[in-house]
Amino acid sequence: YFFLYYLSLSDLCYTSTVVPKLMTDLLAKRKTISYNNCMTQLFILHFFGGIEVFVLTGMAYDRYVAICKPLHYTIIMNKQKCNVIIIACCTGAFIHSGSQFLLTIFLPFCGPSEIDHYFCDVYPLLKLACTNTDRIGLLVIINSGLIALVTFVILMVSYFLILHAIRASPAESRAKALSTCSSHLTVVVLFFVPVLLIYIRPATTFPEDKVFALFYTIIAPMFNPLIYTLRN
Repeated sequence: YFFLYYLSLSDLCYTSTVVPKLMTDLLAKRKTISYNNCMTQLFILHFFGGIEVFVLTGMAYDRYVAICKPLHYTIIMNKQKCNVIIIACCTGAFIHSGSQFLLTIFLPFCGPSEIDHYFCDVYPLLKLACTNTDRIGLLVIINSGLIALVTFVILMVSYFLILHAIRASPAESRAKALSTCSSHLTVVVLFFVPVLLIYIRPATTFPEDKVFALFYTIIAPMFNPLIYTLRN
């Protein structure tokens, strides 16, 4: 519940940076956002998105310890270690978000000031820049795509180790562990696959990006309370 609390908090803040503006734009004929608000939205979105990515990783480690080392769980996952993990998640998210922000804020924009997206993100903004953005695009892939890919691989490895550890357990224990892991894997797939489809490729934008973005900005955070809280 400790990690679930922080996941819920990051979800709430994460979606709040997108959904209110999206709902306002759906009702407005002219959809506008100021430069300052755009940069603020970019920073906050990546900050809370980063926290969510790292908290999901922390939760996977927590489940690994609980299932694979149950007798040592209370010693390994003590309150101090849990706090350290959350501080590390916030620090990592701040570094990630700050890097994205600094890569974007110094770009020269010379119109037309229109992006084909429902929130301010790096790739749509790179398309507006009147300078060569190949190097910046590569840095974005390293900063966003590579982080997402490495985190996704770590998550998959942790669940593989869990499944490997429980293969000789009684059927009831296996069912309990699989029930826990299946809900986590659902969230991981809903969140990470669209993120990887957008950020692991070169700095280009497609109309389908808006659909992929819906999964990690709205749909996955919306399902988190259903998948975790109701199941618990």
